[in-house]
Amino acid sequence: MTLKNAFYAQSGGVTAVINASAAGVIETARRHADKIGTVYAGRNGIIGALTEDLIDTSLESDADIAALKHTPGGAFGSCRYKLKSLESHKAEYERLIEVFKAHNIGYFFYNGGGDSADTCLKVSQLSETLGYPIQAIHVPKTVDNDLPITDCCPGFGSVAKYVATSIREAGYDVASMAKTSTKVFILEVMGRHAGWITAACGLASEAAGEPPHILLFPEVRFDETAFLAKVDACVKEYGYCVVGVSEGIRNPDGSFVAETGLKDAFGHAQLGGVAPVVANLVKEKLGYKYHWAVADYLQRAARHIASQVDVDQAYALGQKAVELALDGANSVMPTVVREADSPYTWHIGVAELKDVANVEKFMPAEFISADGFHITDACRRYLSPLIQGEAFPPFANGLPQYVRLQNQAVAAKLPAFKV
Repeated sequence: MTLKNAFYAQSGGVTAVINASAAGVIETARRHADKIGTVYAGRNGIIGALTEDLIDTSLESDADIAALKHTPGGAFGSCRYKLKSLESHKAEYERLIEVFKAHNIGYFFYNGGGDSADTCLKVSQLSETLGYPIQAIHVPKTVDNDLPITDCCPGFGSVAKYVATSIREAGYDVASMAKTSTKVFILEVMGRHAGWITAACGLASEAAGEPPHILLFPEVRFDETAFLAKVDACVKEYGYCVVGVSEGIRNPDGSFVAETGLKDAFGHAQLGGVAPVVANLVKEKLGYKYHWAVADYLQRAARHIASQVDVDQAYALGQKAVELALDGANSVMPTVVREADSPYTWHIGVAELKDVANVEKFMPAEFISADGFHITDACRRYLSPLIQGEAFPPFANGLPQYVRLQNQAVAAKLPAFKV
């Protein structure tokens, strides 16, 4: 009997550890070569499946696949592309089946966040709706840490470590110069609806007066008057003020403070820089000299300071996805289940995709201080274990050394398809 092949793809914004999940999938499949044939990767996510642009991962050496564990970015390319409903876009699903049939694909592993879970759920239903047998397993990933059920999301722990480190270091810098120069520093981090990354900035402040002094979360409506009063009080008490702000903070009416009016491929509002907006408020209302920075792609690409816990979990979830498929599972996602905070212990669980797709996990009220401007001890107990351990990549000539795969294409067997 001919073995079924597997399809793996990366979706959405990449992370410092998404390739570790890829390594978990590919290495585990290789260990079960008697049950799974070739692992094909989609070039640029699900688009690779639709356009029959498949990468033959069997041509990559074991050493290069192992090197994915310390390489940032998306080794096979990612995309922001959401499959519409079967009723409105039946041709896309029929195309997927054509490609899967042409390449004998029976396993589908999709590595991404909430929208990717939705795509994976739709693919998992192909056997029922269109009569094609496929087992679809979602491999969780998102720096936003907003997937439900799982204790945390691969990618988040490393971003958390990076922003906490960066804002601590910047705090030392600002404190040095505050007497005669900059009095307010604002760091903008990712987080459209959920403030997990902003909260991670708060880990840098371990004692009263240590930066960051103020955190602005999407879960708390932005109160301009209260914010300016807090900044002023911090400058008067400590000589300076450091602020961590989420890109997705909202005005009292619910609109984004930094909304541009544009939409991305998933229909999400395109956000402009919120840090300069907040900084201008400080300048206009308080007159303090300021500086601001946007962590942007740096925060999710920072593999040089990744969390070991994050790397371990990313790999384990990729490995478990393959094991679930071999056990006959479909329409599920492996999850991280926390057993204890200190020492941090965890194991891999399983969630139904119908309970994951299109559901966002927000910061709980008990994680945000009473005044809305910082994190609580309960939040610290949750966050702290996720940034533990240093998983440094190998260095050469003073720089981190990462792998670039060959990514050789599989010969197409079907007519072209326009996405």
